[in-house]
Amino acid sequence: MRDGFIKVAAGTPKIRVADCGYNAGQIIALMKEAAAQGVKVLALPELCVTGYTCGDLFLQPTLLDGAERALGRILEETKELDLLTALGMPVRYQNKLYNCAVVIRNGEIFGAVPKTYIPSYGEFYESRWFTTGELGTTLFQARGLVLCGNNVPFHTKQVFRCEDVPNLVIGVEICEDLWAVEPPSSTLIQAGATIILNLSASDEVAGKADYRRQLVTGQSARLMCGYVYADAGEGESSTDLVFSGHNMIAENGTILAEKRFATGLTVSEIDVDRLAYERQRVNTFPAGDTSPASEFHCFGFDMNPSKTTLTRPVSPTPFIPSDESRRGERCEEILTIAALGLKKRLEHTSASCAVVGLSGGLDSTLAILITAKAFDMLGRDRKGILAVTMPCFGTTKRTRSNAELLALELGADFREVNIGKAVEQHFADIGQSMEDHSVTFENAQARERTQVLMDLANQRGGLVIGTGDLSELALGWATYNGDHMSMYAVNASIPKTLVRHLVAWEADRLGGRAGEVLQDILDTPVSPELLPPEDGEITQKTEDLVGPYELHDFYLYYAIRWGFPPRKVFRLAQLAFDGRYGREALLKWLKNFYRRFFSQQFKRSCLPDGPKVGSVALSPRGDWRMPSDAVAKLWLDELEEIQ
Repeated sequence: MRDGFIKVAAGTPKIRVADCGYNAGQIIALMKEAAAQGVKVLALPELCVTGYTCGDLFLQPTLLDGAERALGRILEETKELDLLTALGMPVRYQNKLYNCAVVIRNGEIFGAVPKTYIPSYGEFYESRWFTTGELGTTLFQARGLVLCGNNVPFHTKQVFRCEDVPNLVIGVEICEDLWAVEPPSSTLIQAGATIILNLSASDEVAGKADYRRQLVTGQSARLMCGYVYADAGEGESSTDLVFSGHNMIAENGTILAEKRFATGLTVSEIDVDRLAYERQRVNTFPAGDTSPASEFHCFGFDMNPSKTTLTRPVSPTPFIPSDESRRGERCEEILTIAALGLKKRLEHTSASCAVVGLSGGLDSTLAILITAKAFDMLGRDRKGILAVTMPCFGTTKRTRSNAELLALELGADFREVNIGKAVEQHFADIGQSMEDHSVTFENAQARERTQVLMDLANQRGGLVIGTGDLSELALGWATYNGDHMSMYAVNASIPKTLVRHLVAWEADRLGGRAGEVLQDILDTPVSPELLPPEDGEITQKTEDLVGPYELHDFYLYYAIRWGFPPRKVFRLAQLAFDGRYGREALLKWLKNFYRRFFSQQFKRSCLPDGPKVGSVALSPRGDWRMPSDAVAKLWLDELEEIQ
């Protein structure tokens, strides 16, 4: 429960149709198993107390009385469990029968939620026995329902709010409700629900699982909610239908856990704080209940605070496409988006050429690959791309050679401008010793390179293409008015881990000599090459100075995209990088991330234009508005408390 993580489960018990006593025993066992695993919220299938396929037996008082006795037994035998459970059963009210989700905890019934949309088509003919719960809602509220000797709230507009975790608010809908044009969940989230439980009995036919999965993921994304879908399974009658127990747990469009053709529990953790943040960030999400307040019944309950053991996947590379089968499609999409932005800028400015400072490193490599793609889109000869290498005091033979080879393989024009003498003259002008390898020694080279690129672009009527990436911008690892500046920054929203991924994909795609060059660039240590090499090898390795980019990209994603507090970012990092980085290393670089991110905002406040390709960007005109003199003390203090 700490940090907003709520362990939830969709459960499918083994049942016998119409054997309420047996079914109660199976439900109790499953609830106890869930509680033992630390589950706090459990959804069970539609009509699981009786079985969904009872048919005309639903009209028999014997079955209905047996269902209520079974519920009483469940309440008695689970009253010690710190577990909120929604289970399905038929409920009688004023001479009508309702297909209900009964919400229970600690031996108490919180409410009964009737199904709104009753199907009567194809293999489904529920309307033969059940009445829609949407009718007479006000009457239900006024009189309530007596169930197991207790007066129970009985209507569709109920939510259940945890007093100990304010962002944990639960709403319930039943099977067909999700298929409807206006699912009840669309209204429940306006009353604050962050997790929707769906009690279902959806039969299995070929291809239906994909459609069902699309519904669950789509609704969770549309409503920015967690969605727990519990399906009937083994034990239901096979007279005409087979049920697969297709259980799913989704969060904001992503499936966290899924099982099919099995009974038992499907368990994961939903981050309700993350959902609340996203709803707060997106101003099109409705602000509170948009229906009359009297229509909603909010049941508050307590829950014993506890630490949730996380089982949900936490990728160490959140910016890299996780679906291997769609890797090529996603890489091509990212490169195309970036190239389209550059294409438009080249057209709009009537630029005759594009100038790229090609160092033989990853970032400039990606920049020229994107530029080549933009020229292809324009139908222009790639000779209009001027690749410029500018060796100086730290340049190695390896990177200089790779820069030239890559330019030639891509069909670009290549030029070398050695800036050593110009920088030496500049040092003499300002009184900078060649032996003083301080920041001035480094930045003067970066600014001289930018001046060369800008002037060459002026000579040719072209644009300077920026090479700096999102990770460098986040850390401020750029020379102000040096590599920080360009006329269009194609890498500006691409983090370093994704840069590497894209270049690797291009290496595989191109193959041949070009692929070999790209692979050697991938194997080269990340470095600005501003300090003299030793024995021809790079001595200035960026990640030794600012920290591993894979960590900083992870921190960037969760701290900025999702607004997670430092303790939560650190907790997730421990899971994602378990066995690779120790606690002290993670804390050290996380502190460095926050220090640099805050102190270097002034560089991001005057960035050149560049295309947004993903969900995280730091453009001062778009995704990120931050004062340059904001202080990091609160964030760093929280990390000190952890340490």
